[in-house]
Amino acid sequence: MTLFIPLLQSVNIEEKIKNAPDEGYQIGVLIGSYIPFVILVLLAYWTYNRAKNRKE
Repeated sequence: MTLFIPLLQSVNIEEKIKNAPDEGYQIGVLIGSYIPFVILVLLAYWTYNRAKNRKE
């Protein structure tokens, strides 16, 4: 089952942008592709900050 999930999540961004109805859709695809990365970075920073404050 865990091998099947990445196949569902793989998205071809270039194809979506090429078939986009307007520029607003392109901006939405771009933002949507960066949101998981930003959330991961924020989670890592929050975890680091919590661990750092726990030592003090």
